[in-house]
Amino acid sequence: MLLAGALGAQSRSGIAPSGGGDTSPGSGAAAVQAAQGVLAQQSQGAGSSGQNNFKGSVVEGKATDGVLDLSLSDAIQRGLKTNLGLILETSSVKEASGKRLQELQALLPTAHGEATYNVQQVNLAAYGLSFPGFNPIVGPFQVFDFRAYLSQSVVNVQSLENYIAAKHNFSASKLTAEDARDMVTLTVGNAYLLCVADAARVESVQAQVNSSKVSLDQATAAHDAGTSPKLDVLRAQVDYQNQQQLLISAKNDLAKDMLALARTIGMPLEQQFRLTDTSPFQPMENLNAEAAFQQALKTRKDLAAAEETLKGAGAEKTAAWAQQLPAVSVSGDYGVIGPTLSHLDGTYTVSGNVKAPILQIAKTKGDVEVADASLQTARAQLSDKVQQVNQDIRTSILDIQSAAKLVEATHTNVETANEALLEAQERFKAGVSDNLAVSQAQSQAAQANDQYISALYQHNLAKLELARALGVAQTNYKDYVGGK
Repeated sequence: MLLAGALGAQSRSGIAPSGGGDTSPGSGAAAVQAAQGVLAQQSQGAGSSGQNNFKGSVVEGKATDGVLDLSLSDAIQRGLKTNLGLILETSSVKEASGKRLQELQALLPTAHGEATYNVQQVNLAAYGLSFPGFNPIVGPFQVFDFRAYLSQSVVNVQSLENYIAAKHNFSASKLTAEDARDMVTLTVGNAYLLCVADAARVESVQAQVNSSKVSLDQATAAHDAGTSPKLDVLRAQVDYQNQQQLLISAKNDLAKDMLALARTIGMPLEQQFRLTDTSPFQPMENLNAEAAFQQALKTRKDLAAAEETLKGAGAEKTAAWAQQLPAVSVSGDYGVIGPTLSHLDGTYTVSGNVKAPILQIAKTKGDVEVADASLQTARAQLSDKVQQVNQDIRTSILDIQSAAKLVEATHTNVETANEALLEAQERFKAGVSDNLAVSQAQSQAAQANDQYISALYQHNLAKLELARALGVAQTNYKDYVGGK
């Protein structure tokens, strides 16, 4: 259900932004897309909607002039109102509520009224009735009848258990919808953090473009002064053009991810907006996996939903067995009947009914076996989900700890690489070295910056995953990733 396992898989496969020497601005985005692919497969446990539904939304309003400021909190609140996955889960709650009421009606009194007016002419001879000297044609005559009917189930174990099962399923559907709010928070938060990382890459690559331009100007000036060969100018020009290409790619990645964020939160795609929250490094201390797991057992709504589903499956099995029991009901009617509206007399009927199956052994046994299979499936799914939550928490904590170390290491590497770049530029400017060292230093600085941005993104995302694993992403996300 979380991205943690996917991020680990990225590192092993060499597509993680912090490894393999991939310095392209889109490398972090590619890693995130791979992680989202795994999330799409695992998110089925979060509700009937797939992850693709949580990436969609229902657009509200129209685009406005100007640029809107969008904080992480604003984005999440928009997502909680317009996200398609949550809307579909809310519809599922209404459907489950309707089924619960349908099953409840079988236990409640049923009443209805009826008014009839009949005009008849009867041929008694057609019924074998004939009397000498009497005309067999009777009528025409009219009858007015105004009547109310009432029926009530007195004993019906099957209907009672069906209602209990529907009630548990309704509770499970509500809990699943509440859990979907955490999924919306995770999805929107991930999209926002990805855009923040893209914006940081654009700034980083822009700085590399500016640095490459300085190196190109130095090489050109040295060549014009006759102190540097043409090769230095060509090398610097290639570096400068490469950085310009990377800047174009980085800006394109940012634009596309901004569209994906707008799509997730129901914002018109033509609306211009800017991100107001950054993703600073905020370490988390004293992470205890066992304590976190015990907390999740109390707060995860999907676990509570699975428990309700298990109870509902148990009631359905009981209902399947109870269909062989007698069912007792009473019914009656009261009304007035007469030939005219001014000549009406009261009449009533009261009856009791006991209905018991006699020969349906195969059907009852088959229904019980089907219901028992569903019960065993629900029990196994609950057990597996508990272990999945435990794994998600532990994986998230490992990712947080690992990403924190990566942030520290890559931050130091950025400072060292930038210092090395400045030193190489100064040496070339002083004429004690060619610009090969400058070119190499620029490449190392670009790689170091990309790795730092990716590590920072992974750290913040891992913290958001932990909040999701604990079942508190919607309410406590600020405690994990900040935001105004």
